[in-house]
Amino acid sequence: MAADTRRNDYHWVQWLALAVGATYTLVGLVGFAITGFDRFAEHTGDTLVGFEINPLHNIVHLVIGLLGLAMWRRFDTARTYGWMLAVGYGAAFVLGLVIIGDEDKNFLSLNVADQFLHIGSALVGLAMALAKPGQGAGRTSDSPRRTRAAR
Repeated sequence: MAADTRRNDYHWVQWLALAVGATYTLVGLVGFAITGFDRFAEHTGDTLVGFEINPLHNIVHLVIGLLGLAMWRRFDTARTYGWMLAVGYGAAFVLGLVIIGDEDKNFLSLNVADQFLHIGSALVGLAMALAKPGQGAGRTSDSPRRTRAAR
């Protein structure tokens, strides 16, 4: 009987997509516990460990998280998720440069701490997007995993 190697069946990009997806999903859910649904797209001053949030911001986190959870199982979709993070969070960083400090325009309730998270998330996404299939151990093909009976 062969050793169980399921943990090594996935590329590091896939594991990172799962971790990022789970983290952002959790942040979105906890965010709603803090903000509720009032002042949906307004500057609120509500924070989660220093990051400013509002209900719309929580929905954005949930969508990003759920995408990661949906896209982590295949190498190609995990890399696509990386591109989505890189482009989306790069755009969020640029948006933050424009709207932070203007409460009338700050519909996502962004603050400086968010800016560091956005640029960090964009860089993580870029690393995921540029990963090569041969980097790291694990399955990189887009084919479904063989079941025990198929072996």
